[in-house]
Amino acid sequence: MVYIFLADGFEEIEGLTVVDLLRRAQIDICMVSITGTKQVISSHNIKIEADENYGESDYSKGDMLILPGGMPGTRHLAEHQELVTLLKQFNEERRNIAAICAAPSVLGMAGILQGKKATCFPGFEDSLKGAQVTGNKVEADDNIITGKGMGVSILFSLAIIEKLKDKETADKIAAAIQYI
Repeated sequence: MVYIFLADGFEEIEGLTVVDLLRRAQIDICMVSITGTKQVISSHNIKIEADENYGESDYSKGDMLILPGGMPGTRHLAEHQELVTLLKQFNEERRNIAAICAAPSVLGMAGILQGKKATCFPGFEDSLKGAQVTGNKVEADDNIITGKGMGVSILFSLAIIEKLKDKETADKIAAAIQYI
């Protein structure tokens, strides 16, 4: 199971593109609200209903944790101490984590990007503590995948599919949506 964490103010394209493409690839993904209710309001005031609230799953069995960007969503993710602790635990166990746009800053501030190549939305580079910031569209380094921003949401999602399944599956999804 893959978990994507949604906070009020998340960037809907970064969150929902991942959900859509992973489901097309037949990867189980659960949208998790950290707001205390299943309803989450995106950065552009779109109401989304998450699959569950934080704490309803046994995340220890998860295959990957994903953070979409957006403001103030990224700030809310960083302030959720249980989530930050979970991210650190996943990293210590060398388990998969992905973040896009401003959200790699959550990983950087938690010390998760130490010695890793990473990318983020321009202006958040200083928050990627210990990372080698590349500025690339998508960066995959060991157990961490980072994406630059909304415009690379499809490429970011395909990198996740390739990591969790294989390149052939990612290529099939890319062809099916006319990305390639």
